[in-house]
Amino acid sequence: MALLGAFILLLVGCGQSSHAGPETSGLPLALAEFAPGVSYTNQRIANGPWSIHVVRASRESGQFGFVSVHARQSALGLATLSQQVKSVPATLGIPVGAVNGDFYQRDRAYAGDPRGLQVVDGEMISAPIGGVALCIDGRGQPQAVEVHPRFELSWVGGSLTNLGFNEDRQPTETVLYTPKLGSSTRTSGGREWVLVPAGTNTGAAKAQVGAEYVFRVEAVKDGGDAPLEAGKWILSAGQGVVRRQQSLASVAAGAEVRIRLAVDPRLDGVQQAISGGPILVRGGKALKIVPPRSDSYQFSSMLERHPRSAVGWNRTHLMLVQVDGRQPRLSVGMTLEELGATMVRLGCEEAMNLDGGGSATLWCDGRIRNSPCDGEERVIANSLVLVRRPGQTP
Repeated sequence: MALLGAFILLLVGCGQSSHAGPETSGLPLALAEFAPGVSYTNQRIANGPWSIHVVRASRESGQFGFVSVHARQSALGLATLSQQVKSVPATLGIPVGAVNGDFYQRDRAYAGDPRGLQVVDGEMISAPIGGVALCIDGRGQPQAVEVHPRFELSWVGGSLTNLGFNEDRQPTETVLYTPKLGSSTRTSGGREWVLVPAGTNTGAAKAQVGAEYVFRVEAVKDGGDAPLEAGKWILSAGQGVVRRQQSLASVAAGAEVRIRLAVDPRLDGVQQAISGGPILVRGGKALKIVPPRSDSYQFSSMLERHPRSAVGWNRTHLMLVQVDGRQPRLSVGMTLEELGATMVRLGCEEAMNLDGGGSATLWCDGRIRNSPCDGEERVIANSLVLVRRPGQTP
């Protein structure tokens, strides 16, 4: 009966959309509930053609949830989706499905830096930039929301300074680094302050969205690329900042600084988060995609057909979706509006786009299920993994 329900939902869907999407006359080549409460489908649609992969898990028992994973369990680095799935600790659950995550920096010193917010098991490893992120709270409830950073640094006798976080620092910027970045800050030039928790503030080793910290400056280093050690953070200012802000440049060993990692809207208690965007479905309706006027490929590609990945949900199910593309005999890919219409037909009340193109990959029940357009898995920065929570049995 569960399989029949999933079959009907896949072919009929729910909700209406004015946007063009794939006709639902094609039949799934595979439809299997490979474990109680979770199924995988591959729908082939001749009018396209399209090959659509869907992992669907029940929310009714509370046994399934999303976790955010980064390659090599740090803030930088690249690894395939299969490798990232294997890295999920047993304390977070048993993986049953996974899809690639956020857009990311592909090369140079900060290869693997996600474009936006990422929170892994309550710890922020990458900051928001004002775009859309999927956020999971302590109750396991998902929401897709635009997240804007309000990170600030203050010190005695000084003014507020805006902060970047675990990212490539420019000469005119001030960036905060945590040990999640790796062995060192990878910066060049400027000045860096080694920070340790002040007083009884022992929780500073884990960066949390919305938290405030008080640190003591342990040491000051010039030239950049300061080593990162467990329990210590690094505040790094480019040479232009040091020249412009004399009060910051004069902060010496022993001084106390206050750091506030606030975001708008408030996301207190967020346990998992991964960025992407844009939002495809809101309240059961596909949204119209209007890219900004720009020659940037990031925006022009929204109106073109490419391989796509997305995450969606409704009151009863969580869904991971991938559409193959750039393979004319198998699947041509979708525009974002076609993807949004597809998510509605699959029953999503809410849905968010993820990175696409050669990164678009879907893993399920032990192996990659889609046909990556590069002919093999691409190494990517992060992923969204659907797990059976600890203590839950099939």
